[in-house]
Amino acid sequence: MSDYPEKTCEIDRLIRHPKLVEAALKGQKTEQRRDGLYAYPNETFKLEGVPFVVTSVERQRLGDMTDDDARAEGYPDLAFYKNLILKMHPGMTWDEDSLVWVHSFKRQQD
Repeated sequence: MSDYPEKTCEIDRLIRHPKLVEAALKGQKTEQRRDGLYAYPNETFKLEGVPFVVTSVERQRLGDMTDDDARAEGYPDLAFYKNLILKMHPGMTWDEDSLVWVHSFKRQQD
């Protein structure tokens, strides 16, 4: 994993909220943005006993997010996603130049 810095958190903390776990299990959520690095490509994790694999990890500016990105996060559009994130993190501002880690994943086939 020499192309990536050390992880800031463990992979089992990547997706924690029950609604997001449910969305991932239904295939409606295939990405998770985090301020820190939680996983490396090809690393696996389980949600309610169902295995998933991280397919890629990339850096992205918040200002480059699209409605498609928000849908991959499990939300209807970018405006909804942005509003929810700001509500979840009081005092946070949406800085278009802030970089986040995009963890893309899929359900692992048996």
